[in-house]
Amino acid sequence: MLVLSRKIEQEVCLPELGVNIKVLNVKGNTVRLGIEAPQDIHILRGELNEIRKEFQTEFEIPTEDLSGFKKQVA
Repeated sequence: MLVLSRKIEQEVCLPELGVNIKVLNVKGNTVRLGIEAPQDIHILRGELNEIRKEFQTEFEIPTEDLSGFKKQVA
């Protein structure tokens, strides 16, 4: 994990992805971030990503089970 210190209005850039993350405000123990990214980049808060992972695993279908379905559709 890379750990960086930034002040208000300073940015962290991920140029290969076209993502810029800017510190907008710090109030107490809360930091407000502004994130600029291409539309095809998904951005989720950490706690929502964990829920997404649980949901995805719970309903995951093995790809070998889809082979017959693909033949029927084609």
